[in-house]
Amino acid sequence: MAAQWLRLAQLSYLGLLIWVALWQLGVLASADTSLGFRFALWLLPLLFPLPGIAKGKPYTFAWASFVLLWYVLHATVLLVVAPELRLLAAVELVLTLSAFVSGLVFARTRGRELGLGLKKRKKGE
Repeated sequence: MAAQWLRLAQLSYLGLLIWVALWQLGVLASADTSLGFRFALWLLPLLFPLPGIAKGKPYTFAWASFVLLWYVLHATVLLVVAPELRLLAAVELVLTLSAFVSGLVFARTRGRELGLGLKKRKKGE
């Protein structure tokens, strides 16, 4: 079961990375800010967990969820305040939430398979 969640999480994450690259650096990019600034702000955070995500490491998926919250916030704000960007923001939000949820479910499922997790407290502690 963990393999299905892993595949969905990896595909969603890769889709988000490609979408953000196209939007911020490619054909849909605005000329308001420099290319380097847009790279640092939008793509660099997605590149940090990429090696662990490619290898299917549950711990990486767990902490990458914090990175994904930046994109949830971005897409949600644009959906509310920028009607002309709603379609772009909706795609970003769907990809981000898919990567977020499937990554966390994979991390939890795989962690349990490996016997990892928080230790339960004994009575009297």
